Amino acid sequence: MSAVGRIVVGVHGSLGSLQALRWAAGEARERRVPLLAALAWIPPGGDLAERSHPSPYLRRVWQDTALARLTGAFDECLGGIPGDLDGHLLVERGDAGRVLVAAAGQPGDLLVIGTGRRNPVGRALRRSVARYCLAHARCPVLAVPPTALMEEVRHGLLPWPLRGRRALVPGPDLPGG
Repeated sequence: MSAVGRIVVGVHGSLGSLQALRWAAGEARERRVPLLAALAWIPPGGDLAERSHPSPYLRRVWQDTALARLTGAFDECLGGIPGDLDGHLLVERGDAGRVLVAAAGQPGDLLVIGTGRRNPVGRALRRSVARYCLAHARCPVLAVPPTALMEEVRHGLLPWPLRGRRALVPGPDLPGG
């Protein structure tokens, strides 16, 4: 992959996408190539609801909110948009997979996406952006897995004793035993 001319990363604010953004920024810095961070948005209620009652004002508000979410992801992940990086932001209306595949359409692009486990309800209601990108992209796609810490955070605090951890029981060598 030495011929990478630009890195395109999909960002939407989840832990997986923040991990992908962190990796893509580091790789772009190391390779000295431009970084394009892309965020796709769809109006609340979907495209059909917005098309039946179009509002240019609301469309602008939604686009500004998406841009704020993208810059917020840079703030959370990297402390802001790095000054030493040739970085560009893309906020586009549409399905996330299609927007990312279209954005990474130039020769020499590398598409970076975050991955993570979704619950069964999430899988049933939403298509996997990662699967779409892997199936339709015309450039190499790098899927960044979640870190071990992200997996721990995803489980929450309640199931901690239930995940194979052995509880300490007072015994002869412990106080109270």
